Amino acid sequence: MARIAGVNIPTQKRVEIALTYIHGIGRTKASEICTKVGIPRERRVSQLTDDEVVRIRESIDREYMVEGDLRRDVAMNIKRLMDLGCYRGLRHRKGLPVRGQRTSTNARTRKGKARPITGKKKVTK
Repeated sequence: MARIAGVNIPTQKRVEIALTYIHGIGRTKASEICTKVGIPRERRVSQLTDDEVVRIRESIDREYMVEGDLRRDVAMNIKRLMDLGCYRGLRHRKGLPVRGQRTSTNARTRKGKARPITGKKKVTK
């Protein structure tokens, strides 16, 4: 099992797909890395030589911010917004959608499971 940027990438998948298991690398960056390093797209991780794995690792370390550094950077950006007290920071603090979505309905991902309102009685007709 190849270990790149602190992540064990799956051995039976194609290199381009396996690299997306690293936080901060999607399909586009993965294909970029493969072309820069000179690895064919259809090659599997189990077929890589140690030299190719080292070249991939060095390329990622040199050119991209991934995993822990990226997570820390994103967390610091959110913390900065919260400390400033700007609108986006307040939305982060309250756990509400940040980018202008409606909240009267359809905000369950950010707000969590719906809680029943106590003291409200059903009206029967």
